[in-house]
Amino acid sequence: MTRNLEKCLKLVEEDRAITSPAAKVPYYPLVVKKGRGAVIEDVDGNCYIDLLASAGAINTGHCHPRVVDAIKKQAEDLILYTHVYMYHEPIIDLTKELISISPGDYRKRVYYGLCGSDANDGAIKMARTYTKRPKILSFIRAYHGSTYGALSLSGVSLPMHRGLGPLLPEIYHVPYPDPYRPPVPGMTPDQVSDYCIDNIRTAFANHIPADEVAAVFFEPIQGDAGLVVPPAKFVKDLRALCDEHGILLFSEEVQQGFGRTGKWFGIENFDVVPDAIILGKAIASGMPLGGCVARAELMDNWEAPSHLFTAAGNPVCCAAAIATINVIRDENLLQHTVDLGAHVKARFEEMQKKYELIGDVRGIGLSVGVDLVTNRDTRERHREAAAKICYRAWEKGLLLSFFSGSVLRIQPPLVISQEQMDCAMDRIEESIEDYVQGRIPDSVLETVKGW
Repeated sequence: MTRNLEKCLKLVEEDRAITSPAAKVPYYPLVVKKGRGAVIEDVDGNCYIDLLASAGAINTGHCHPRVVDAIKKQAEDLILYTHVYMYHEPIIDLTKELISISPGDYRKRVYYGLCGSDANDGAIKMARTYTKRPKILSFIRAYHGSTYGALSLSGVSLPMHRGLGPLLPEIYHVPYPDPYRPPVPGMTPDQVSDYCIDNIRTAFANHIPADEVAAVFFEPIQGDAGLVVPPAKFVKDLRALCDEHGILLFSEEVQQGFGRTGKWFGIENFDVVPDAIILGKAIASGMPLGGCVARAELMDNWEAPSHLFTAAGNPVCCAAAIATINVIRDENLLQHTVDLGAHVKARFEEMQKKYELIGDVRGIGLSVGVDLVTNRDTRERHREAAAKICYRAWEKGLLLSFFSGSVLRIQPPLVISQEQMDCAMDRIEESIEDYVQGRIPDSVLETVKGW
């Protein structure tokens, strides 16, 4: 584990002195220089297998040659002419692709922005404009971004809200079904589902008039809450409840979209069709792009300039997004994700039999959470173990993060090979063993903050 980190440590100290702490959630002193496929190299020449994929944004792998080539070719012709006033071919081609791969046989329209956060802001505007209703439902422990609308939808972290109010009004948070940590111990997944649906119905009956609710914002896997997978019953019942009251259902796919779960979009795993798909992160393999595909009628009478940005739908980003879709399709990454995801879960389930601190293994495709606990009966989150294991994994040449205080996040680039993935899981198991044997010092906790 002896590595040269001289340049990394120097640059980290420089960064800490000049960058806002509001924009950093550090895990270890890594200064990235380059990436290829599922491997990252730092400025000191150390290499790491990447299980984070730049927060799930690099599904096609770092610097995929086809994506890089598309960026270069488009940049040589046109970097930007705003789509607000003019037109360009890449955005039209991308829009056709997004309409084609998104669920729903209805007529669709698309809008673009720069990231998932402003895509969520746009969806709030769209929902309120179309329904003429003011209220929005989101979920406790949801994460939707950091612009004011997206921030108001989020419910995962107190520092995201503390001191920043007033936030956007008329946004209400309801429980998201967590089968591993049910509201009442011993509940089955279906009972958890019914509890959460009943909670919404109770809210409708007492303090949130259903006929004033425009939309429900829903993550098909609640990512930053610890990769919580809802019961299939809940997703179907939520769709039915929305239909009952004329409420729009928006699937927020910023983290789970573009093949992450083995489907183009996470909601497809539940055989439910939403009214809109909200996009970001992986859409353009790391280039700044976000947007939304929705029923056309939601946008048909939505007037300009209520949601436009000079650089939205940048032609270079659109070219990268088209290449991203083609790579996922041509390299059969959806099936690869299904197959490798099953292998990953099976390996972690074997570790679970050996290590009592692994309380739960869950996920779909290559969106897998490993929940660490102090006690399997109480299911108390084990933040210390998560922090130390992530740090030791980094020392062993692996980029690993944790969320919700205790959940190891396994979201590698979808191009990762089984050999690379097995190597990564070997290093995780070694790190777990080091923790169990008390070989990771408390001093690492001064560096690792995490979510």
